[in-house]
Amino acid sequence: MKTSLMAALCLGASLAGTSMASAGAIESACMKAGRTGDRALCGCIQQVADMTLSGSDQRRAAAFFKEPDEAQKVRQSDRSSDESFWLRYKDFAQAAEALCNR
Repeated sequence: MKTSLMAALCLGASLAGTSMASAGAIESACMKAGRTGDRALCGCIQQVADMTLSGSDQRRAAAFFKEPDEAQKVRQSDRSSDESFWLRYKDFAQAAEALCNR
């Protein structure tokens, strides 16, 4: 499973130079956060999100760019839904770091 996910992510990363008609939730939040003005980096992170997270997970994760403390609250939550989301989010973050970090 992880091998096929990484293959799909590599394919997506190779498409990073292609233009997207509209930015996704993660890309928009990344650009608005102001930590990086790098559209290519934010676009790469969005592509990884598109391959690893559902739309609702992306919207939830995008909120972390504006309110980083929310990530800590979710990580420490005892709710099973938060724990499930956190595991998906961690997988996304690790993949984005591996593929998009320059």
